[in-house]
Amino acid sequence: MASRMAIHDAIRALDDPTRLRILRLLASMELAVGEVAQVLGQSQPRVSRHIKILCDSGLAERRKEGAWVFLRSSISESSASPLAAAIARLLTIAEQEDTAFGRRCAEDRQHLDAIRSSRESHALDWFSRHAEEWDELRSLHIEDGPVEAALTEMLLDLAGGAGASQTKLGRMLDVGTGTGRIAELLAPHAAHVVAFDKSPDMLRIARARLQHLRADSVELVQGDFAQIPFAARSFDTVLFHQVLHYAQAPEAVLAGAARVTAPGGRIAIVDFAAHDREDLRQTHAHARLGFSDSQIKAMLLDAGFVPHETRALPGHELVVKLWTGTRREDSVAHLEPRQSRKVP
Repeated sequence: MASRMAIHDAIRALDDPTRLRILRLLASMELAVGEVAQVLGQSQPRVSRHIKILCDSGLAERRKEGAWVFLRSSISESSASPLAAAIARLLTIAEQEDTAFGRRCAEDRQHLDAIRSSRESHALDWFSRHAEEWDELRSLHIEDGPVEAALTEMLLDLAGGAGASQTKLGRMLDVGTGTGRIAELLAPHAAHVVAFDKSPDMLRIARARLQHLRADSVELVQGDFAQIPFAARSFDTVLFHQVLHYAQAPEAVLAGAARVTAPGGRIAIVDFAAHDREDLRQTHAHARLGFSDSQIKAMLLDAGFVPHETRALPGHELVVKLWTGTRREDSVAHLEPRQSRKVP
């Protein structure tokens, strides 16, 4: 937390059913203020007043991103502050023991899931309409060449540098492969590539692009990056190339990526630096307006990665950033998801 929490401020802030519901929503993910207002069925000004009280008390934190404001909890059961941890535990117990409160919290989460599913459907429709021109759209922001050269150099250096095996990237997962451009670029350096994407239209184009590769060296899999369907520790390299800004909950996506990354394995994220191009939410279905270095570092650390090199590549309008990290050897993998699958 940014400052020491005062018990009387915290108790005063907790003394309201709406604020208790907000804290339970925030217990699992960062939310836009507009999402909170939709879930609660209250006006945004009214919800903003509740949020101000939570933030002033130290129970929550705000982060501005373009025209949107995101909200995250400042407390958790693993908080370094005993008071913050105790409050988080109290709210968990309250949801379990208070039947009416628990029912309301469950309804709130279901409502939130419906809101987010609608937005994800909108994004998927957008991808279906623009799959053929995806590479061209991406090049409007920065040329592919410098990004791809920097990405390849950073990953190979992280994997052992010059002189290592030609398959030094090992088993590689390309999350949100799109048209398969990056999977094709890095395939010569990997033992096996899984090109993973939610859009059937994107995978159709990727399949055509990758058909010249050996059949046993590449696999195309359809699925949602919010629920990566592979077994724990399946990959040595996990890549997110211009895809994390489509995530409603990027911290959860990176936690899923950590689960399937082997200890000592590496992650690379290529995405926009934080910006204020609000129009990209509508025209290109972006959920996030880029990321700051501190955001990515915090998410990587929370997921069990050790952050490494960061590089900035100024583009035509936006700055593209490359972030890398390695999976901590002492990290404990999360529980296996249902129907997890082995990777060749």
